[in-house]
Order: sequence, then C-alpha cells, then structure tokens
Amino acid sequence: MKILVSSCLLGENVRYDGENSSIALGSSFTFKQKELFMDILCSNEIYSFCPEVFSGLETPREAAEIVNSNKPFIVQTKEKVNLTINFLIGAKGALDLCKEEGIKVALLKSKSPSCGNEKIYDGTFSKNLIDGQGLTAKLLSENEIKIFNEEQLKELFIHIN
Repeated sequence: MKILVSSCLLGENVRYDGENSSIALGSSFTFKQKELFMDILCSNEIYSFCPEVFSGLETPREAAEIVNSNKPFIVQTKEKVNLTINFLIGAKGALDLCKEEGIKVALLKSKSPSCGNEKIYDGTFSKNLIDGQGLTAKLLSENEIKIFNEEQLKELFIHIN
C-alpha cells in the first residue's frame, strides 16, 4: 500500500528546530514500536513529505501555531509573523501528491500545526494542547485520506493489513 509519511518521522531533519522525530531511532519509542514501524516501512510504498519544507519554509525556522483553526485560518509565529499561506501551500502539496499517486493513508507527526491529526497546540505558545487538526491533516481527512500519527502505529498496521 502507498503511505504518505511525515519526513521528520523518517529521520529527516526538517522540524522547525532543525531536528527530526525519528521513530526508528527515537529514544521515546519502545523496541516493539520501532519494530512495528520498520515492518510498515518494509512492507509498503512510502512517500516522504514535509508540508512546511515543501511550502518554502527554511529549516530551522521559528515555531508556528494555529491561532484560528476555522476559516479564515491563521497560522503564525510567537512574534505574529503570518505563515498561513505557507501552511496552506504545504497542505495542497500533500493532497496533490496523494491524488497523483493514489495514496489513501498517511502517517503524520502528532501535534504539528501541519500534520497533527487529533491534538494541536492552542495558538498561545504555552504548550497547551487542544482537540484539533493541523492544516495538512485536515485537508487530507476532508479528501478521504485516513490519517494516523506516530502513537497509532498498531491502528495503522491493522488498517493496512
């Protein structure tokens, strides 16, 4: 099966802080989670994608949060630099790739203003989480692409098998 995967989860240093969120090498994941992740990677066709990098944002970059999660969306940095258009371009790029390649499943980075599928930061830069989706996760979900995050590897495995 074809799966879109957040580049940072694959170990690419594309996060806002210039780091990655590698599942395979991350110390916050158990051996069982890493093994399951590797099984998923080895048994499927993986498409690495970072919406923020695709949109032209540099790495590293200032952290951004969704300040308004309803239209009109507003994504900005703590210093109020508006990055909404970048996040929308990244979301559209992910959707275009999924449509071009027939991708119906995505494994995205949790809590991200682009990729978060269940929880996102509340827009106050105080590390408070709220229910919600990042702009890419939201657009993909609206287009019938099933989204999982790195804490849902078991569910992803069941879904694709």
